[in-house]
Amino acid sequence: MKKAICTLLLMFVFFSAKAAKIDTIQVFSPSMNKNIKTCVITPDDYKKSNKKFPVVYLLHGYSGNYASWAKDFKDVGKQVDQYGFIVIGVDGNFSSWYFDSPIDPTFKYETYVIKELVPFVDKNYKTIASREGRAISGLSMGGHGALYLSFRHQDVFGAAGSMSGGVDIRPFPENWDIKKRLGTMTEFPENWEKNTVTNMLELVKDNKLKLIIDCGVDDFFMDVNRELHNKMLALKINHDYIERPGKHNIEYWENSLKFQLLFFDNFFKENKLK
Repeated sequence: MKKAICTLLLMFVFFSAKAAKIDTIQVFSPSMNKNIKTCVITPDDYKKSNKKFPVVYLLHGYSGNYASWAKDFKDVGKQVDQYGFIVIGVDGNFSSWYFDSPIDPTFKYETYVIKELVPFVDKNYKTIASREGRAISGLSMGGHGALYLSFRHQDVFGAAGSMSGGVDIRPFPENWDIKKRLGTMTEFPENWEKNTVTNMLELVKDNKLKLIIDCGVDDFFMDVNRELHNKMLALKINHDYIERPGKHNIEYWENSLKFQLLFFDNFFKENKLK
């Protein structure tokens, strides 16, 4: 009996000690001349392993920040350990929408992610530094951002996802500071047309990207996600599309993230990286 109890205690200590590591780092952005905080989550075996790891970049929503994934998603560390890849919690400012603003030179978040953050991560961490080893996703504003960046930079990302994404910004001209980034829709309609994901599908007709898009049926972005899905079907763009019960909230996103990370794990396995 005592032996059995000791064995159970040893097993408990072993599994309790196994945990992903969460770090906050500063990445300097030359394009915006400032340091930007970034969350890096590495699996338990990262330090003791000689192998290189795939990377998933996660983009927060409007009013969130780099720490949202570690702070608000209770299982993200377990999922990083389970799948054995690095997760990067990107900071997109309060309302950058992850593009380079054509009217405000202090907001260059496309340049930051693609030309500054990704190279920094590859230089300082044991990553698989190729499109086959990178995926990107996000929620709400970050869902739009993940598709926007992956569509425009398919040499950087091989897979992308959107959770409750604002995939067409045009129906929301007064919301979420978008007009601060693009100008008003009345004055600068071309900025809105060029920078909304639903108008960028010609970039992905060759099906190089593995894509997963989901949204809750009671979400205010449901209609724009359905429209994007139908456009993609008409253009024969391969993608996983999911509608599930849920609203625009953390309960939906916690569930959604599980599916998206599984999708990315399968992508990495297909490329024989795991």
